[in-house]
Amino acid sequence: MSQSRTASRTARKRRILRPGDQVTTRELSPVTGPALTVPAPDGRLTHLQFRRFAGCPVCNLHLRSVTVRHPEIEAAGVREVAVFHSPAVELRQYADALPFALIADPDKHLYAEFGVESAPRALLDPRAWLPVLRSILRSTAMLVRGREGLPSRRQPHGRLGLPADLLIAPDGTVLAAKYGEHAYDQWTVDELLDLASRAPRS
Repeated sequence: MSQSRTASRTARKRRILRPGDQVTTRELSPVTGPALTVPAPDGRLTHLQFRRFAGCPVCNLHLRSVTVRHPEIEAAGVREVAVFHSPAVELRQYADALPFALIADPDKHLYAEFGVESAPRALLDPRAWLPVLRSILRSTAMLVRGREGLPSRRQPHGRLGLPADLLIAPDGTVLAAKYGEHAYDQWTVDELLDLASRAPRS
């Protein structure tokens, strides 16, 4: 293998974050509402989750479970922030239905920084098939009722994104991280609450 090809592969390989790593402070602009700071400056934990594109049926299925139990998440001292690789104009139409911040990252700068990847296994892994089917059935029903729209047919970054979850302490320390193996491989709300309950508090 040539050195140039090896270097190219190395450059493409992204560094994932692990417990103990530090996240530098940055300001993010949600598609609605005021700017927010990550890590949270008010002492809360931040659950930074990376989803796929706006209107993604699999993402909507999972975020519905987060929305239903959002009061529990807040009571546990956790702030939810969800990142999508869609333009703000597409993502904004879903913001009213979700009680937490949505971040548009159409150029995938945050995805690259946090090591979040795309791969065919997102949909080819058999473990994803049942959730994908459930999500399609749910989204079809919501579409018929006029409660959801269709996602954009054009997805510049494709439909093979993998999810990722990070739990970040107020000082920027990564307390826990999960990089999904398929499209529906993310923390459940119960797993998130368990991690939050074991997080050190200042």
